[in-house]
Amino acid sequence: MTDKFKKPSEGKLLLHVCCAPCSGAIIEALDAGGEKPVVFFSNSNIVPREEYELRLAECRRYCLKYGLEVVEDSYDHAAWLQAVKGFEKEPERGARCLRCFAYRLERAARYARENGFGVLTTSLASSRWKDLEQVDRAGAFACSLFPGVAWWGQNWRVCGLQERRNEIIKEQNFYNQNFCGCEFSKNKL
Repeated sequence: MTDKFKKPSEGKLLLHVCCAPCSGAIIEALDAGGEKPVVFFSNSNIVPREEYELRLAECRRYCLKYGLEVVEDSYDHAAWLQAVKGFEKEPERGARCLRCFAYRLERAARYARENGFGVLTTSLASSRWKDLEQVDRAGAFACSLFPGVAWWGQNWRVCGLQERRNEIIKEQNFYNQNFCGCEFSKNKL
């Protein structure tokens, strides 16, 4: 693994994953560098439930190839709706997205703290549809709530990972969704 992908501190790595297409190249790069993260699937934003289950299944299928543990967070779309209440009409990359990221990454940071992980990062920072500054702000905020968990605000689009991401999608025949996951993003990307 190049110095570009060095963890910011020691400790077990928890990788929050939004979907297999976004996480494929990240998992491959981490594996090449000797990192074996635990994958945390926390995506109460995704609707309908069948879409959520499909994305989770694809994630599990890919992680099996690398022998990675996948932890599924509880699915609570009603709580997620409360977290973004009042921001439903925001455009993609707007204030709703920041609140969504913060909700999901806070759940990941809590899990990390409760289960002995020292570092948290996310595949949200690989999607060209996401604002990297929002992802980084949400992750830093979430980790600040749980001392002992360091935020790894990595841009996972660099060093050829964006291109490799696209290759892996084809190689693995991943289901590649055309919206972020929430009802407010559907058909808006």
